[in-house]
This record gives sequence, structure tokens and C-alpha cells, in this order.
Amino acid sequence: MNNNAMEASPAAGKGVWGAVREAIAGTQHDYTTGNLGRAITLLAVPMVLEMSMESLFGVVDVFIVARLGNDAVATVALAESLLVLVFAVALGLSMATSAAVARRIGEKDPEGAAVTAVQAIGTGLVVSVVTGLAGALLAPRLLGWMGASPQVVSLGSTYTAIVLGGAATVFLLFLINAVFRGAGDATLAMRALWLANLVNIVLDPCLIFGWGPFPELGLTGGAIGTTVGRGVGVLYQVSMLLRGRSRVVIERRHLRLDPVVLRQLLRVSFTGTLQFLVATASWMGLVRIIAVFGSAALAGYAIAIRIIIFAILPSWGLSNAAATLVGQNLGAGKPERAERAVWLTAFYNMLFLGSVAIVFIIWAEPVVGFFASEPAVVSVGVDCLRYICYGYGFYAYGMVMVQAFNGAGDTLTPTIINLACYWLWQIPLAYGLALGTPLGAKGVFLAITISESTLALVGILMFRRGKWKQQKI
Repeated sequence: MNNNAMEASPAAGKGVWGAVREAIAGTQHDYTTGNLGRAITLLAVPMVLEMSMESLFGVVDVFIVARLGNDAVATVALAESLLVLVFAVALGLSMATSAAVARRIGEKDPEGAAVTAVQAIGTGLVVSVVTGLAGALLAPRLLGWMGASPQVVSLGSTYTAIVLGGAATVFLLFLINAVFRGAGDATLAMRALWLANLVNIVLDPCLIFGWGPFPELGLTGGAIGTTVGRGVGVLYQVSMLLRGRSRVVIERRHLRLDPVVLRQLLRVSFTGTLQFLVATASWMGLVRIIAVFGSAALAGYAIAIRIIIFAILPSWGLSNAAATLVGQNLGAGKPERAERAVWLTAFYNMLFLGSVAIVFIIWAEPVVGFFASEPAVVSVGVDCLRYICYGYGFYAYGMVMVQAFNGAGDTLTPTIINLACYWLWQIPLAYGLALGTPLGAKGVFLAITISESTLALVGILMFRRGKWKQQKI
């Protein structure tokens, strides 16, 4: 076997299953040297499992809430579309944090990584308190602005207020896991999501239906269960940072304001936040277009999107592995190794998502039917699932390219790509196909496939130019 093949193979050393077991158990590994395939495995396995756990939040909620009727499912869909604005800010700051921590670890500067983590967590707390209060107070109006019917506003205002009011748990869960990922402690991030999701799975049905000693709170119980689950995950994360279980250890001397580090984080996170705001605002626009076709269409779309996210989030785990490898290897002065890691991870991602697409295209009806029984809802969900899956091969490369830029600290390039492919291309195309042709809701699904495939192609072209290798953070 030649050197390139050896470097790409995760089997080198302890073998594939040995690497997988080591990845799940957690290991101290230098990701700037040694076999590249093994490095990807050690990072990607816990990151994939972490993202799978995150996607279960949504799947569990919609599976249980579907028993409460279409209006309840529509409420969850609209509330989630509002929550993605919180996600955008949290993800923007998390992305900058992960890139900076990875760079410091690659430079063998754990003190600098700890200072970065403190600045990021403090900023996240301040922003989350402001957004949480605003979301909780304006919940009914926000639902109305999203096109919810009076019945949905009445049913879902409390649910939405709790979900948005718990923004701090979202921010901290994202931010601290970004610290773990940047440092290469992907296993800790995975365990935090496992714990949070386990609590959510137990509390959701208990609080919604009043099982055992719990009160029957209906839809509101789902919001409480999810928020409490995330909160428990955050407590675990904080204990790992303070007890020295992570490569980034926060001690009393780190609890201070560092204007230079904070300014750099805010600079990178601003365009990072804008990057995700562009994408999530586009998604909100799609929800608004779908809402024109009624609650059944909105419920079918919500169910299909949850299923799609369940499959795609593990791919984001692979993409996050690429981001960590890019950040650490740029910090170590090894840009060529960083580039090889991106192409190899993208290929693995394409194999994974291609397999998922085949399954969903063939068995779309029973998969959607598992979550809904009303024929109109199932029909829309099946169409959505199949149309979007046709572009999975492109999505696989697009995700990795975007995260590679972010891992290098170059958040501006993917922001520009998102702006062009989503606002200037996806939304007008979806509106025209859905409302200007007989396709109806199918036009939105087709527009998603076309625009995401376009984004992947543009991302590949920009990545090959190599300017990200000179990015400073």
C-alpha cells in the first residue's frame, strides 16, 4: 500500500474497529501528525454520534407531538423556525470559538485556548439572556408574524415562549461543545448530547401525557422537557471544563476579560452569525411559503425536514471533524495536511449520504408514515423527502467545504456563498415554482435541491483557490 493510501486508511495501527472503540471511549491524540484516516475516524465517530443525538431532540418531539394533532405539529414547526435565529447566533459564535481553540491547540497553547473559551462563554451568556427575554415576551406576536392561524397562536404561545426563553441552554450547549470539538475532545461533546437527549426522551412523554407522578401539560410539557434536557447537558459540560477532564481546563486565573481575544472572536463570529442567519432566514422564508398551502402541508413538511435533519446532522459531524483538522493543522503550520483532510472527509461524507438517499427514496412512504397517518400529511412528507434526497451527493461536499472555511476562521467566504445561493437564488426560485406553476409545494422542495447543489459546486471552486490557508485567527 502506498503512502497516500496508508494515510487515508483508518485501519492503520489498531484497525477500524479499534479506532472506533477508541473514539467512543475518548483518547488523547495529536491530530497534526500521523495517519490522517485514523485522525478523521477518532474525531468523526463521536461527532457523528453527537449530531445524531442532537437530531433526536427534534425527532422525539415531533413523534410525540404528532399525537396531539396537526396544529400541535405546526406549532413545533413554527417555533423551531423562530429558534433557528437563536441557533444562528449561537452557531456563529461557536464556529469562531471552535476555530480559535483549534488554532491554539495546534500551536500547543492550551492557556490561550482556555482564555478563548472563557470569552466565548461569557459573550454567549449575555446574548442569550437578551434574546431569551425578547423571545419569551413576544412569542404570540412572533407566531402571528410567521403566518400561524389563531388556533395555532392560542395553542402554541406558551410552548414557543418556553423554547425561546430557554435560549441560554442552547447557547451554552453549542458553545462549550465547540470548545471540546476545537480541542479534539469530541467524545466529551458526544456525551453531553447523549445525557441531554436521554433526559429529553424521558421527560417529553411524561410531561406531555402526564405519565406517573408528572402533570399532564400537553404541548407545553414538550418545551419544558427539551429545555431541561439541554440544561442538564450544560451542567455536565461545565463540570468537565472545571474538573480538568478536557484538554481545555478553565481555572480561576482565566476568569477575566481579554479585549484582544474577545475582539477577534467577535470579528469572526459576526460574519459567522451572518452566515447562518442568511441560511436560517431563507429556511424561514420557505416555511412561510409552505404555510400558504395549509396546516397539512406544513405538518408534512415539518415531519420530512425532521427526518432529513436526522440523516444530515451526522454528516455535519463529519464536517466538524474536517473543521477541527483544518484549524489544528493550520495552527501547526501544515496547510497541505489540512487540505488533504478536507477532501478525504468529503469523500467519506458522500459515501454516507449517498447511501442514506437511496434508503429514503425507496422507502419514503413507510418512513414518513411512521410519524403521521393522515394521507394529506404523508403525501407532502413523501414528496419533500424524495425531492431533497436527490441532491444528497452534492450536499455531502457542500457541507464539508463550508466547514473547512469556518475551521480556518474564514467565515466571510461561506457567508457570501450563502447569500448568493439562498437569498438570491433559493427563495425566488421556490416562490416562483410553488406559486407560479402547478407544482405547488413540490416547487419548494425542488428549489431546495437545486440551490443546495449550486452551493456545493460554488464551495468546491472557492476552496480550490486556497485563500483560506492564509487566514489568521
